[in-house]
Amino acid sequence: MHAKRVRGIIFLKDVAVLALTAFGGPQAHTAMMLRLLVDKRRYLTSAELLELMALCQVLPGPTSTQTITAIGFRLGGPNLAYLTLLVWMLPAVCLMTIAGLSISYLDKDLVARLVRFVQPVAVGFVAYSAYKIAEKVIHTKTSVALLVASALIAYFFQLPWVLPLLLLGGGLITTFRYRKLPKIEVKEPLRIEWSNFVLWLGVALVAALLGHYTRLLPVRLFENFYRNGSLVFGGGQVLAPLLYAEFVEFKGYLSSTEFLSGYGLTQALPGPNFAFSSYIGALAMREYGIGGQLVGALVAAAGIFMPGTLLIFFLIRFWDQLKQYRVVKASLEGINAVSAGLVVAATFLLYHPLPYGVVWHWPGRYGVDLPLNPVLVGATFLVLLWDRIPSYVLVLGALLAGALLP
Repeated sequence: MHAKRVRGIIFLKDVAVLALTAFGGPQAHTAMMLRLLVDKRRYLTSAELLELMALCQVLPGPTSTQTITAIGFRLGGPNLAYLTLLVWMLPAVCLMTIAGLSISYLDKDLVARLVRFVQPVAVGFVAYSAYKIAEKVIHTKTSVALLVASALIAYFFQLPWVLPLLLLGGGLITTFRYRKLPKIEVKEPLRIEWSNFVLWLGVALVAALLGHYTRLLPVRLFENFYRNGSLVFGGGQVLAPLLYAEFVEFKGYLSSTEFLSGYGLTQALPGPNFAFSSYIGALAMREYGIGGQLVGALVAAAGIFMPGTLLIFFLIRFWDQLKQYRVVKASLEGINAVSAGLVVAATFLLYHPLPYGVVWHWPGRYGVDLPLNPVLVGATFLVLLWDRIPSYVLVLGALLAGALLP
């Protein structure tokens, strides 16, 4: 028991390191998790990490948050999972809450200058992640075809329902090859605990009813963010235009300039991009003073992170039993290949973002190409491949360069 507790503490320290140094969104987070949690600490294998990530990508909610919470669950049960979630999200949520409280005093040009080299470094992380994932999961011609096809589709069709459909489709294609796998005797019948699913659905219904009948802004904010957290697939890039349409254009809780300033700051901060919700919650409650803004930030963060957490808690309890079946195990080849393709697409999207279509268009969705960008992307990829310099040193170097260079 003592050894297990010590291991849990070490794991939480590693999660804290990731929370403070993992820049660039879920694709870049994958590379850092592979280096720290798999290669260095060996909490799980690369195949197990990719399985968890694929599982989380099929679900709505923040992929990185669900993945690292699921790892905590597997290592130490629900208690460690809850602590993992808290340690992972707390730094980003606190920073974005502070930004929401002080947005009027931030020098936006100074912030933009400071973080100008962080994005190309983050793209290098994503490229490295794509390489490492493909190295682990691409072993057949079918996998290669699925990787290429999913990367092209994800690049040209940036819609929230495309990603889960690609993952399910890839899994379906390789499912038909299940007879090639050896038969495994399933020792125990599949047992599903429905409590977390019922809780997720119950909170959604209660929040919707209270949000409809009450005038209390914190309650309405919780419902708004819980609904978005339950419906959005594809991470922060998909979440942002939805939040812009609801909270800027429809409800007017904050201005377009405030929204884009906060979103830009989120991209430059480590940890989950969904922490952007706490920034919006703080600004939505500005008429209620600092105390009200803190409540708004807390309610927004709870609303956006809770649905994905409840859903991954529901699935992770019987996932190991489920994947014993040959049909499910065969589907993992296709799901993992599509996952690799999605990371490849993310590499190009982050470097040369395409404008959204009419439905998803929102101001500022265009990349800024600096002359040094390709050099920084390539250098970051090679340094990560060399595997001698910690990831956070690269990010701190990018921030330092932004502060010192003209």
